[in-house]
Amino acid sequence: MKGFADRINTVEEYYFSAKLREVNQLIADGKPVINLGIGSPDRAPDRSVIDALKSAVEHPQAHGYQSYQGIPELRAAMAELYSREYGVMLNPAKEILPLLGSKEGIMHISMAFLNPGDQVLIPNPGYPTYTSVTRLAQGEPIFYELDLERKGRPKLEALEQLDLSKVKLMWINYPHMPTGAPGSKEILSELVAFAQKHQIVLVNDNPYSHILNPEPLSILEIPGGNEVALELNSLSKTFNMPGWRVGMLCGRADWVEAVLKVKSNMDSGMFLGLQKGAIAALGLGKSWFADQNENYTNRRKLIWKLAEKLGLSYDTKGSGLFVWCRLPDGKSAEELVDWMLYEKNIFITPGKIFGSQGENYVRFSLCMPEFKILEAINRIK
Repeated sequence: MKGFADRINTVEEYYFSAKLREVNQLIADGKPVINLGIGSPDRAPDRSVIDALKSAVEHPQAHGYQSYQGIPELRAAMAELYSREYGVMLNPAKEILPLLGSKEGIMHISMAFLNPGDQVLIPNPGYPTYTSVTRLAQGEPIFYELDLERKGRPKLEALEQLDLSKVKLMWINYPHMPTGAPGSKEILSELVAFAQKHQIVLVNDNPYSHILNPEPLSILEIPGGNEVALELNSLSKTFNMPGWRVGMLCGRADWVEAVLKVKSNMDSGMFLGLQKGAIAALGLGKSWFADQNENYTNRRKLIWKLAEKLGLSYDTKGSGLFVWCRLPDGKSAEELVDWMLYEKNIFITPGKIFGSQGENYVRFSLCMPEFKILEAINRIK
């Protein structure tokens, strides 16, 4: 045995993959752990979604291989979502690629665009997968900071001082995870101009646009955005379907085609029942989003109370599925996370896993029923 590929040494096992094993073991040992760490929606999809899946299972063609591009009806439903919610017109045959969850799209995009040594701009703090996938693709992560006082605007002035000649991709994410910074049309317009100037491919990772966010945005609705940007989106958070693994890539036809070349060599088409369920979800109206946001608003108020009990500060104007909290100066986030888990049986996420700018922060998920959050509050005395 001559050993593993060098790329394996550039990454570690995903934090939640390892940490949830520990949390699950504590639960198996009888500990009443309340999981406020992971963003996996706990509510069910709409009944129509489940019924569509059940019905499709009886279809005689349901169990065979499916198209790598998904059935035409699914792509049409995704195009309709973009038209209805963002005012973006997409060609469902050429500008939309269904994915087995948007997370796989991060890898496929990186494989399609990056050569060894290419640089990638990644938000700090930000989703750790941007960094790990960049390294697996033999690219070089270059981290940029966000101005949380200005809706998470990237500090572009600092980036302009760098040599950007090797930068191929730039990952952006609004509403931003983990901070909840909402972004704005003005910020996206600045980013489109920045990408045009430096010949950079922008990739907007957009799974939280309808969660506690009064102004859902797409990079593709910005003038010039369809020339320099791709967008990932997902049904996981918006429609309570994380385990279904249904996502999408949208944007320029030639770029989508390049990503399809990678995808078609790495996985297969999506099970027909999942596609039929996704179509039902994508057709849900405004009342679905309103009900979801009312639920998350109530939960967020309770998380704020929990944060106050712990002496943490937070931004009430944040969006998305999490609450990002700063510790007082001199306090250790790691110590707080361990104390919460081992003394109070409450799992929260340390901010440092999202980058160096998360060092003095912790993240709370809203994916837990109100009575469980109330129980967590009562455990903090």
